[in-house]
Amino acid sequence: MTSRSLTGELAAFSAELKFELDPFQRQSCEALEGGHSVLVCAPTGAGKTVVGEFAVHLALAAGGKCFYTTPIKALSNQKFADLTARYGRDEVGLLTGDQSINPDASVVVMTTEVLRNMLYAGSDALRGLSYVVMDEVHYLADRFRGAVWEEVILHLPPEVRLVSLSATVSNAEEFGAWMETVRGDTAVIVDETRPVPLWQHVMVGKRMFDLFDPKSSDAKVVVDEDLQRYIKHREAVDRMDSWGVPGRGRGGPRRSFRPMPRPEVIARLDDEGLLPAITFIFSRAGCDGALAQCVRSRLDLSREDDREAVDAIIEKHTGDLPKSDLEVLGYWEWREGLHRGFAAHHAGMLPAFRHTVEELFVRGLVRAVFATETLALGINMPARTVVLERLVKFNGESHAELTPGEYTQLTGRAGRRGIDVEGHAVVLWQPEVDTSAVAGLASTRTYPLRSSFRPGYNMSINLVDRMGAAESRALLERSFAQFQADRSVVGLVRGIERNEAQLRKLRSQLGDESFFEYIQLRERIRERERNLERQGRTDRRQAAVSSLTSLRRGDVVAIPSGRRQGLAVILEPDATPGDPRPLVLTEDKWAGRVSAADFPTPAESLGRLRLPKHVDHRTARVRRDLASALRSTGIVVPRRARTGGKSKAADDRDLQTLRRALRNHPAHARPDREQLARIGERYNRLERETEHLRQQVAATTNSLARTFDRILGLLEERGYVEHGEVTQDGRRLARIYAEADLVVAESLRQGLWRGLGPAELAAVVSILVFESRQEGGYLGASGPTEPIRRAVDATIGVWSQLRTDESRHRLAPTREPDLGFVTGVYTWARGDDLADALMASGDRGNALSAGDFVRWCRQVIDLLDQIHNTADDVEVAATASKAVRAIRRGVVAVDAA
Repeated sequence: MTSRSLTGELAAFSAELKFELDPFQRQSCEALEGGHSVLVCAPTGAGKTVVGEFAVHLALAAGGKCFYTTPIKALSNQKFADLTARYGRDEVGLLTGDQSINPDASVVVMTTEVLRNMLYAGSDALRGLSYVVMDEVHYLADRFRGAVWEEVILHLPPEVRLVSLSATVSNAEEFGAWMETVRGDTAVIVDETRPVPLWQHVMVGKRMFDLFDPKSSDAKVVVDEDLQRYIKHREAVDRMDSWGVPGRGRGGPRRSFRPMPRPEVIARLDDEGLLPAITFIFSRAGCDGALAQCVRSRLDLSREDDREAVDAIIEKHTGDLPKSDLEVLGYWEWREGLHRGFAAHHAGMLPAFRHTVEELFVRGLVRAVFATETLALGINMPARTVVLERLVKFNGESHAELTPGEYTQLTGRAGRRGIDVEGHAVVLWQPEVDTSAVAGLASTRTYPLRSSFRPGYNMSINLVDRMGAAESRALLERSFAQFQADRSVVGLVRGIERNEAQLRKLRSQLGDESFFEYIQLRERIRERERNLERQGRTDRRQAAVSSLTSLRRGDVVAIPSGRRQGLAVILEPDATPGDPRPLVLTEDKWAGRVSAADFPTPAESLGRLRLPKHVDHRTARVRRDLASALRSTGIVVPRRARTGGKSKAADDRDLQTLRRALRNHPAHARPDREQLARIGERYNRLERETEHLRQQVAATTNSLARTFDRILGLLEERGYVEHGEVTQDGRRLARIYAEADLVVAESLRQGLWRGLGPAELAAVVSILVFESRQEGGYLGASGPTEPIRRAVDATIGVWSQLRTDESRHRLAPTREPDLGFVTGVYTWARGDDLADALMASGDRGNALSAGDFVRWCRQVIDLLDQIHNTADDVEVAATASKAVRAIRRGVVAVDAA
C-alpha cells in the first residue's frame, strides 16, 4: 500500500470501512472517481465488490443513480440486503423476475436480464443513470445466458460509467481493449494475488500430504517426494493383497481399492482443524448419498448451544411450507443433518432448503457441505477447506476432466478473508489420480474468456425496432464475439501469406507451363472422383430421407446398424422435408427419434403392428409391453444385401474425357514425371489448404452480421418485419424473452392456445421451457386431456415448420419441445398434492426432485407472465394470469429467491 493519503469521495468512503483498501481496490476506485469505466479482474474472495460499492457511493454523493446487476436472483437478494443495511431502505430497491421493491430508488439491485429488458423497452428508469455495476461479468462466456451481458454493455448510454467485476481470466487485456472500443476510456485492473494463501494437499487413505515439494516454483512444478513414495508403496501393497485371493473360483489380481467413507474424511479434516469444508461431488445423487452416509454414522460436528440458532434459521426459511409436504420433501432427515452440522447443496434441492444451508454455513452452524459445482458460481459461501472427490465431471455430453479454470473456481472457495490465515484444497487420491496432472491443474493460469454472443430472434427484432437494420449490423460488428473473431483473422492471414510464399517456390520447381498444366489435369481428375463419391453419399442419404417420410404409424422397420440395431415400430411419423425424425420404439425397449444417419440403406415397412390410440412411451411398462408385442409379430430382420456393383465413376463421361486427356498430354511420357508429380501434389495440397484458410477468413469476417441478415430474412418472410419496419406481430415478439421465443409468438398469433383452461395452458407452454435430464427430447404428442393433446400437437407443428425454415435460411435450429413436464405441471396447477405432482413429473418410475420441480414451475410461471403481458387475445391473457396463480402455491411460492 502506498503512503499517499486518500482524497475526495474515496477518503469519505474508505473512512466507513472496517479495513484498509488493498492496492488493486484503491487503484480501481481512484480510476472510477477520475471519470473512467473500470474492468476489475481478481480471484474469488479478493474483495472486488468494494469497487462496485464505491460506484454506489459516488452515485449517491452526486445525486445520481446506480444500477447494481448480478447474474442470479439469490445474489441480487444478498446484495440488496447488504446495501439496504448500509444506506437504508429508502435509497435501495430490488428488481428480479419475482420481486419489485422500491424500483424508483437511487440504487437498484437487479438481475442482468432485467436491465437488458429495460434497455430494449427504453424505460424511464434509465433517466439520470450514472453508474452500472456488472458483478460476475465473466458470465458472458455462458453459452445459454452470456449474450445478455454483451447486449447491456453495447446498449448502455455512452455517458454511463461501467464497473465490470470479473474472476481472474488470462485474456483480461483483450477484454479490456474491447471494452475501451465500445465504452470509451476503460481502466483495466488485474490482481492475481489471493487474499488468503491456498495450500494444496492430496489425501491418500487417512494420510494427508502436501501436493507440492518445497522446491517448487512458478517456473518448475515439483510434486512432493513423500507423496509419490507413499502412493507407490500403497499401490504395491494393494497388488500384493489382491494377488491370488480367490474370487468366485478364480485367482489373480483384482482391484481392491475402496475410497475412505465420507464421514471418516470429514472427521479427519476436523482432527486437522480444517473445517468448515465444502466437498465437491459432481452429481446430485452423490451429494445426497454422502449426506445419508453421515446421518447413518456417528459423526456429529455440532455444538450443544447452537441448536436453538439452527432451529430459528430453519423456521425462518421453511416455516411456510405445508406440513403435509414435509415427509415427501425429506425434511426430517435434512433437519437431522443440520442439527449435527452437515448438509448437501445442489440444484435438485428445494430453494428454501438451499438457502437455509447457505445461511447456516456462513454463520458457522453447519461445518461440512457436500455440493455440486453450482455452489462455486456466485453465492458467497467461503470455507476453510475445499475437498475434491474426483477430477472428472459430466459436462452434459460426456465425462471430461476438470479444466484449470474449473479447478481454480472450485478451490477459490477455500480461505475466508479476515477469518482464516490460509485456505486448503484437498484432492482425495484414487488409483486413477495422476499427481502430476493434479499439480498441473493447480498451477496452470490459462483460462481465457470467450464470448458466447449470437443474435437471436428477440435480439434481432429489438435491434431493428430501436435502430434499423443498418445500425444493428454496425452494433453487432462491435460485439466482443466479433472482436475476438477479427483478432483470430490476423493469424489466419499470416498463414495464407506463408503458404503463398511456399506455393511460389514449388511453382518454380515445376519448371515450364506444360508440366504445371499436366499437374492441374491430375488434380481435376481427383476432384471429379471426390465429387462423384460425395454425390453417391448424397443420393443414398436422399433415398433414406425419402423412405423415412413415407413411413406410417405402426409400420415395423429394421434399423440396420448402430446402437439401436434391430426391429422398431413407428410411434409417430415425421414428414419434415430434408430431415425427418420419426419417433420409434425398438425391440430393446428404447424410445426415441431416429434420422437418415441411422439408415445407410432406405427404410422399408416389413409389416404392421397395431398400436393403442395413445402411447405413453415415457412409461417403462408401456415400453416393455410394446417391445414384447413387437418381438411377437414374427417379423425378422432381413439379411443386409452386400453393397457393391458399378460406381458412378465407371459411367461418368467427364471423368473418362479427363483421363484420356491425361494419357495424351506430352508430359505424360516424361521420365521424371513421377518425381515432378510429387512436387505437384504438394503444390495442390498446399493450394487447397490456403483456399480453406481464405474461406475461414471470409466466414469469420462479418459473421454475426450475416447471421443477423439470415434471421431478418426469416422474420420478413413471416411478417414480423416489413420494408425494414417492425410490425405489430414483431412488437409482440420483441417482448417475449424465451429460448423458443418465435414458437411462442407464432402460437399466440395463430390462436393455438385459445380455449384452454389455466392448468391446460400451463401444461402446453411447459413444452417450450422444460428440458429433460435424460436422453430423448420431446418424444411424441401426448397429454392428460384432449385439448392439451391438440394444442401440444399444433405447437409442435409450428416448431417443425420453423425448423424447416431455419434449415433453409442456414440458421441454428430452435430446441425441440419436450413433453416431460406436461402431466406434472398440469397435476400441480389443478390443485393435486405435491407427491402426485412430483411422481407425474418424473421419468422411468422415479419422482422428479423437489428443487427441479420448483425451478421448472417458476420457469413456466415466467413464460405465462410474458404471455399475459403480450397476448392480444384477452381470453388467453386472462387464462395465463389464472395459471400463474394456480402454480404459485405451496413449495413453489415459499422462499422464491
